[in-house]
Amino acid sequence: MSKLCDVIVVGGGIGGLAAALAINDTGKSVAVFEQAPEFGEVGAGLQLAPNALEVLDRLGVKEELLKYAVFPKRLVLKDVYTGKEVATLDLGEGFQKEFGQPYIVVHRSDLHRVLYEACQKRDNIQFFTNSRIQTAEQDASSATILLENGDKYTADAVIGADGVKSNIRKLFIEDEPVNSAYVAYRGTIPIEEVPNDITRDDVVMWIGPNLHLVQYPVRSGKLFNLVVVFKSYDATVEDWGTPDEMFKRFEGSHPQVQTMLKFINRQFKWQMYDRNPIENWSKGNITLLGDAAHAMLQYLAQGGVQALEDAWCLKEQLEEKDNYEEAFKEYEKIRVPRATMVQRSARKWGEVIHAEDPVLIMVRDALFERHKPTDYHVVDFLYGIFKKDKASVK
Repeated sequence: MSKLCDVIVVGGGIGGLAAALAINDTGKSVAVFEQAPEFGEVGAGLQLAPNALEVLDRLGVKEELLKYAVFPKRLVLKDVYTGKEVATLDLGEGFQKEFGQPYIVVHRSDLHRVLYEACQKRDNIQFFTNSRIQTAEQDASSATILLENGDKYTADAVIGADGVKSNIRKLFIEDEPVNSAYVAYRGTIPIEEVPNDITRDDVVMWIGPNLHLVQYPVRSGKLFNLVVVFKSYDATVEDWGTPDEMFKRFEGSHPQVQTMLKFINRQFKWQMYDRNPIENWSKGNITLLGDAAHAMLQYLAQGGVQALEDAWCLKEQLEEKDNYEEAFKEYEKIRVPRATMVQRSARKWGEVIHAEDPVLIMVRDALFERHKPTDYHVVDFLYGIFKKDKASVK
């Protein structure tokens, strides 16, 4: 079978497109396979911390993305019932000086489009749609993907960036996504429809026992993003986490929260799953990236960001090593501890913001009150990965 390209990327989401750009920067030709009929992204808002912006800057797409971004002034935690500010983090000049990049919020589709258009400008990146990949196989010198329709394509290497339900991951472990019992309703509304008493300057997370609501503007301030998350008490049935349960769970919440709930699109529901960490992402000329490797809960807003870190690290190792197997193993060695830490931290943070024991809530809030808005050491473990060595994600 003739070789299609140097590297095949399975999955045309944010991680897959970032990987295609990064790998192409090393001089290698790339083909991206997407199972959907066209390249695009669903969902709503996306928070991008400095570690994401640093990668996007290095990939040459940051300035284009900033045309559609909003620069929030603060990250704010509020009590979902009283409206009291529990904790804040200032995202102004001091924050940007500390981490070397801003914190922005964008519409997920805007980031995807910017990455896709950047890929389209490259002569040696190909795109395939309606391509559901069943598995991959390899020999000493090549790797081949097998599509469900029976087609096969061969390259020197394969990157599995095919999401939380990855088929390429099955080459490494036969596990299943972990049901968190939480469900999310996401959507955006025109900014003109947002009541005047709702802040547009901050990323606000209203927190309460086993639930939260997030709000912030996107698309240059033209849209307002809303995410409602709650733990379902009946996550064993297929259609768990219904709109009726959502409204019941938020009974008694702050009037502003009640107002925002009215704007939630009840048809767009995401049942939230992650994956348990694994130690092996790579085998020969095949490796994993993004959610296929380390799907995580959204509570730290790092899922897509970690895929961007993966892409840049992969680029570095492909430039440094003589062959794919060596590059992939070093990539795995660097990235597994980092991604595993973020996965586990996301779960822990979910437990913190969703605490239901009154004593734990009291202790949590007391600790939060001691935190200064300009004390950035609490997020350095996430955002500061590029601070010590701006040339590497190690």
